[in-house]
Amino acid sequence: MIVDQDTLVQKLESITGAAHVFAYPSLETSWQAKIRQAVTPQSALACMVSPNSQEDLAEVMACAHHQKWRMLLAGQGSKLGWGGLVKEPQVLISSQCLDRLIDHAVGDLTVTIEAGMPFAKLQAILAEERQFLPLDPTYCHRATLGGIIATADTGSLRQRFGGVRDLLLGISFNRADGQIAKAGGRVVKNVAGYDLMKLFTGAYGTLGFITQMTLRLYPLPENSQTLLVTGNISKITQAREILFRSVLTPTAADLLSPNLSALLGVEQTSGMVIRFQGLAASVQEQSRQWQSITQELKLSTTSYVDQEEVLLWKRLQEVRELQDPAVTCKIGVLPADGVEALAMLETIAKQHNLSVLKTMGILHAGSGLGVIRWQSSPEDNLCQALVEFRTYCQARQGFLSILEAPVELKQKIDVWGYSSNSLGLMRSIKNQFDPEKLLNPNRFVGDI
Repeated sequence: MIVDQDTLVQKLESITGAAHVFAYPSLETSWQAKIRQAVTPQSALACMVSPNSQEDLAEVMACAHHQKWRMLLAGQGSKLGWGGLVKEPQVLISSQCLDRLIDHAVGDLTVTIEAGMPFAKLQAILAEERQFLPLDPTYCHRATLGGIIATADTGSLRQRFGGVRDLLLGISFNRADGQIAKAGGRVVKNVAGYDLMKLFTGAYGTLGFITQMTLRLYPLPENSQTLLVTGNISKITQAREILFRSVLTPTAADLLSPNLSALLGVEQTSGMVIRFQGLAASVQEQSRQWQSITQELKLSTTSYVDQEEVLLWKRLQEVRELQDPAVTCKIGVLPADGVEALAMLETIAKQHNLSVLKTMGILHAGSGLGVIRWQSSPEDNLCQALVEFRTYCQARQGFLSILEAPVELKQKIDVWGYSSNSLGLMRSIKNQFDPEKLLNPNRFVGDI
């Protein structure tokens, strides 16, 4: 449906005021670049609107629903290009102005904030009370809490604290028609209502617009130490198995592809990085026990503490956040197959003449979930490599989903590669929440 831009802008300005509406040509260059990576090439976005209150947001969405405008939903846009290309949206709605702290129950270890609050800002607030939210999402300095929940994005800390769903206690959201709804609450033991928090986590904004959330917090750890071990595939696999049969409780346990190990300045072989945090005595004892295990296996071990440890994890974060010319994928395999899968990643890159130096991956040793990165050209070779590695993962009860990639590549290959019998159920849920298919159309699995 063709929408007159002036009419659309005027209607939205009457709700939020002119200061919160931006016609597409006047948008910042950074936003224009993000939008181009997120939508189908034939799209003609009219404008972006950033409501200053949850009530204004509800009214904006009600207006868009009445006019049947397709909506592209975002926070600050750090993950706007993840997933499938949104089909011809007409208005981008951003929660970046909804960034208020609603309540911080220090004694209960919970916090309630608006969805547009940046993750880094929240962590700074919590640090004043020696608390933190145990997530380590991609683009942690720019990502908003709403975007993190919508994409279910977390990193190494899931080993100890679980994923986004495990930390979410309650949400408020706007339905496609703008109506405000709530689920969960503000306390840890809460069973009120349906568990919509889990449904909305990882739905990529296709069911509703999350506006507010309550999250579970933890005390900041007193002490920390990280151990990086490297060696051949069989020895690293054996070390992983011993770790999860032991009484050790690492905060993070990640498997590294050979090239990523080399990037960290150690031997270019399969690697595993283990982090222990907590009371100083516990950290020292667990680190000692782990080093004893790795010595028996004749694995090379490097210990990191204090600033060196901070720099190591910063480097791993930077690898996840490198953009052009990389293609980023989320993968999952059985945990026991993780070491072999990362070795296969480089083997397939070589077979398709892709640069091994630009091919790397990191997998959570306990869950088998992780992120891999490929060079983005030559494009035809990359498509073949992606299909082959996806087939490899699926043969091991896993998956490969493309997060970030050039628009041209996303038009050539199915981003999600998902064909399970649950697609019918997913489409039914989408139809219940958004029957007009106005919210991020085609971004999720099965063109939902």
